[in-house]
Amino acid sequence: MDHKHYMQEAVTAALKGMQNNEGGPFGCVIVKDGKIIGKGNNKVTSTNDPTAHAEVTAIRDACKNLGSFQLEGCILYTSCEPCPMCLGAIYWARPEKVYYGSTKTDAAHIGFDDDFIYEELKLPYADRSIPFEQLAPEVAITPFQEWATKEDKTEY
Repeated sequence: MDHKHYMQEAVTAALKGMQNNEGGPFGCVIVKDGKIIGKGNNKVTSTNDPTAHAEVTAIRDACKNLGSFQLEGCILYTSCEPCPMCLGAIYWARPEKVYYGSTKTDAAHIGFDDDFIYEELKLPYADRSIPFEQLAPEVAITPFQEWATKEDKTEY
């Protein structure tokens, strides 16, 4: 497998999306059995969707094309080290491996700094810049209780 070729595809997606004013300078491709099965670039500003990062859009595309919510046997190539949200999405999708180009430090140098999120995660809920407070756990537990006994659920 020509890893540099696939990284170049991710970079090309980043450049194309950026030049089309779709969002920031980030791109991603997902490969299975030597074939690109998912492609994405950052589309945050063009879709008004803060979750439309390159990795998330590529994961959505690949899963749609595979007809699966898992990326078993896939390799993800992203032009930059994933942010915390994308890292979570990658772990949920479960690809075999991830290759990244630029680092989060490189991204921070051009204004894309995610360190504040990592710092927020260390804080108690009440001390975060967006406070979190539990509300009505006795009501919110109901879907979990029903899930536990649901016989026709799809495990993931």
